[in-house]
Amino acid sequence: RIYAAGLRNPQGMAINPVTGQLWTVVNERDMLGSDLAPDYLTQVEFGDQFGWPWYYWGGYPDTRVEPANPALQQYSKRPDFAMGPHVAALGLAFSDQVKLGGRYASGAFVAEHGSWNRKPVSGYKVVFVPFAANGFPAVGTKPVDVLTGFLDAHGQAQGRPVAVIGDTGGAMLVADDVGNTIWRVAPLAR
Repeated sequence: RIYAAGLRNPQGMAINPVTGQLWTVVNERDMLGSDLAPDYLTQVEFGDQFGWPWYYWGGYPDTRVEPANPALQQYSKRPDFAMGPHVAALGLAFSDQVKLGGRYASGAFVAEHGSWNRKPVSGYKVVFVPFAANGFPAVGTKPVDVLTGFLDAHGQAQGRPVAVIGDTGGAMLVADDVGNTIWRVAPLAR
């Protein structure tokens, strides 16, 4: 059975510890320009339809796709949180696994592999999306940079985050497929 459909390129998946629901990060379509369409973080429920390939972001038509599918437009679910265009969101872990504490106590960590076709480039970092008590991203929140510095002074990638998980002690482990490195991020001991 198909659990959900219309997700273009879902990558990291994790269970939200507050709601017990499946969440994923999705790489949206290319070739609509530098600012469309946003990659996203969203809850996925049984029977959801996100619109791929006919629609993006809850019902905006991709007119390049033929034949059209107008009947699907009203059923295309709007994702929960825009990560930004072409960030190439790949890895996902919730703060029950990555325990950095403080401002990172409730939410999701996302590894952004980085754009290949956007001017200016975007992604190339690990961000944190703060969640509210209801188990969804806090209203009006923006991603918070957690791990950066993967681009050199000339904008060349020295690293590209792929996966993010927590180790047995709650530190964040980040796989980097350009730097061929596993980065470990932990709070300073006091």
